[in-house]
Amino acid sequence: MKPLQTSSGDPIADRRADYAEMLFASGDHAQAAELLLGALELAPHWAMGWYRLGEMQETSGRLDLAEQAWAMSLKLDPADRQGATLRLQLIGKAPTAAAPPSAFVETLFDHYAETFEEALVDKLGYRLPAFLERMISKARPGRFRLALDLGCGTGLMGERLRPIVDRLEGFDISGGMLRKARAKGIYDALAKADLQGFSRQGEKADLVTAADVLIYVGALERLVETIAGLLDDGGLFAFSVESLADGGDFALLPSRRYAHSEPYVRRILQAGGLSILSLEPATIRLDRREPVDGLAVVASKLPAC
Repeated sequence: MKPLQTSSGDPIADRRADYAEMLFASGDHAQAAELLLGALELAPHWAMGWYRLGEMQETSGRLDLAEQAWAMSLKLDPADRQGATLRLQLIGKAPTAAAPPSAFVETLFDHYAETFEEALVDKLGYRLPAFLERMISKARPGRFRLALDLGCGTGLMGERLRPIVDRLEGFDISGGMLRKARAKGIYDALAKADLQGFSRQGEKADLVTAADVLIYVGALERLVETIAGLLDDGGLFAFSVESLADGGDFALLPSRRYAHSEPYVRRILQAGGLSILSLEPATIRLDRREPVDGLAVVASKLPAC
């Protein structure tokens, strides 16, 4: 994928954009937006600049102008690597979508690949892989023949699975994350894959994991159906979601992640032919020093009738 254009390509426009950021940091959000708009007059095809202008306009309370800026960002970058469509949804200027743009998720994690583990584990208190591994071992002690780690990232879940599986395969949308995972030498196979259209041929697995991954999917029906098809009868699906407590099935949060309700999770698992073995509340990670509430789930594939 072509990298994001972090520079406008015009030195004068870049200098004005830098001044705009200084003003924004000082709290003068409206004036910062005006200055960045002036930079964009010099570099009108700078998609990232338009996206950033939308953020500044939103912070200054001018949602109509934010909408215009994000629409321009989207026009210039239809793949939407910045996630402008998500911003438009959050301010009520676009219909709610069932999933984020794949290019946005890929770009996000390619960007964070180098610092991902340090930030997630050391700063955000991420302990979910160990929590899920304990739930898996309790649900079914012993070894697994084949485990598929969906959204494997840098391999944090894989490190917990390696001692209890004979073959471990990892899948992720981010090439940067896959390079980090490959360097650990814990996977028997790694492949680039988008969970929104995930498929796999070959023998069925007796364990599939998705640790802190479904927050970037939204509607889960199709993926759960796919995962059920990947599993042997009696195979386990272990995963997590962020909790949605305000009703409904799922919702896009200001963090641009999705939260899912417990009734929704139960309903889609049942519809996919999966029986819940354990469902526990869990702190997924910290976000702005506050715990993120979630659910950790282990379900088993029921035999076909």
